[in-house]
Amino acid sequence: MIDLTVDVGGLKLKNPILLASGTVGYGKEIAEFINLKEIGGIVTKSISLKPRAGNLPPRVVETSAGMLNAIGLANVGLEVFIREKIPFLEKLEATIICNIAASSVEEYKICVEELNPIEVIKAFEINVSCPNVKDGGLIFGNNLNSVRQIAAEVRKATEKPVIIKLSPNTADISAFALAAKEEGANAVSAINTLVGASFDIYSRKPKLRNVTGGLSGPAIKPIAIAKVLEISRNVDIPIIGIGGIADWRDAIEFLIAGASAVQLGTINFVNPNAAKEILQGVKNYCEKFNIKKIGELTASYDLNEN
Repeated sequence: MIDLTVDVGGLKLKNPILLASGTVGYGKEIAEFINLKEIGGIVTKSISLKPRAGNLPPRVVETSAGMLNAIGLANVGLEVFIREKIPFLEKLEATIICNIAASSVEEYKICVEELNPIEVIKAFEINVSCPNVKDGGLIFGNNLNSVRQIAAEVRKATEKPVIIKLSPNTADISAFALAAKEEGANAVSAINTLVGASFDIYSRKPKLRNVTGGLSGPAIKPIAIAKVLEISRNVDIPIIGIGGIADWRDAIEFLIAGASAVQLGTINFVNPNAAKEILQGVKNYCEKFNIKKIGELTASYDLNEN
């Protein structure tokens, strides 16, 4: 019997497969395709204090190896989330991680304080790194002091696990992981999307109204793995790996590079059943190589020359 359970900074998961924020809405949108009780958990679409309409369309563009999005953290806002979305989440019997996005340090703290008493929410993922909003986003994610402040204030607002979602659009991601840890974060998730752009060659206009957006999908996987490896080698903090995972091999690769768990994002749009298929592939791999506990794979890389 393979032990697939993982502990990510105090967040206990039945297996390491999570669904990433922004790709499965508030859970209901994907629940008809997959039994969410069978996977490690889901990360909700970002929640802010007030509703956000997001950026004007067009705000999604397909690329040759993924997609660009400039949704702009559109969401229903804290009040509607609690009133209309939480009742459904409470029925799922799934592990729920709530993603928080904000325009100020105080807004992060208020959102966490309001959501903290809700039992079904088991952890908070703090999004300091969205590349396609004009307030917050990269302003926070590329500033060490901002990340420190946010992590510290959120830590004061909850005893539940706090996960800081890091930006790849920085030269030294491990410095941000260390800052998050020093201010009380239990884990980090890496990576958020990369900044990208695309143009229509006939009109010579950007394909996104926002001009730039976040690049996700298979194209970013090698970068994401390198960032996870960098954090793993320099900072003793649990990592949730994100970026271009499309099958079980990708998930295993992230674990070897240092992740304790992984999040599936863009693949959910392509194959809503991907999480179940990837979980089965991970199980088969463990059986084949006689791995008794999935945690044995985390940071099991060998960097010695052959």
